[in-house]
Amino acid sequence: MEIAGTPVAVESVREVGSDTVALELETPDEFDALPGQFVLLRAAPEGDDEDDVLERHYTLSSPSVGETFELTVGVDPEGDLSPWLADLEGGETVHVDGPYGTITYERDQDVVAVAGGPGVGPAVSIAEAAHEAGHDAVVIYQDDEPAHRERLEALEADGATVRVVDGDADDELAEAIERHHEAGQLYAFGFEGFVTFVADAIDDAGGDPDEALIENFG
Repeated sequence: MEIAGTPVAVESVREVGSDTVALELETPDEFDALPGQFVLLRAAPEGDDEDDVLERHYTLSSPSVGETFELTVGVDPEGDLSPWLADLEGGETVHVDGPYGTITYERDQDVVAVAGGPGVGPAVSIAEAAHEAGHDAVVIYQDDEPAHRERLEALEADGATVRVVDGDADDELAEAIERHHEAGQLYAFGFEGFVTFVADAIDDAGGDPDEALIENFG
């Protein structure tokens, strides 16, 4: 069976939070991507039949693309693809298409990156890219069990503003958005309910949600 997309080697898989792994992939020739963009990943965990091919979109969570690039995967224990990805040990092959997406960061301005759940991957990558380029960064992250703690702590130690709020602390999330929404170009990554809340919070704070760059994970 031939799986569509470019075959790439899995370099490593590491746990970065509760039910969350970082998948490091070998960068294929002529592949380049900006923070904020995503790829379509395909694999056939169950066999060699065409019907066994599974595919999901994942947003890059590395601030740049070098010899490898990173995807952050939220693992659903009842899912079909994510548990298989989490159990990889390195050396396996998956297939990718892309990159896709018009929500990008060009390393040209200060940023405010707001994340819910698995949106922390691209949010952290954008904040890191901003700091690498000499710009300020704010990360606002809502999750009961935060992932990428080490990278968030490193950002904070490097001078970034990092606010982590509990999953049910919507008032605290709205307050953080009100306080920081004008500190740079605002990005938001998360599922539909989360990004809708973020857009409403920007509006309530006197900002323009249409000026925010929002990626709805569905």
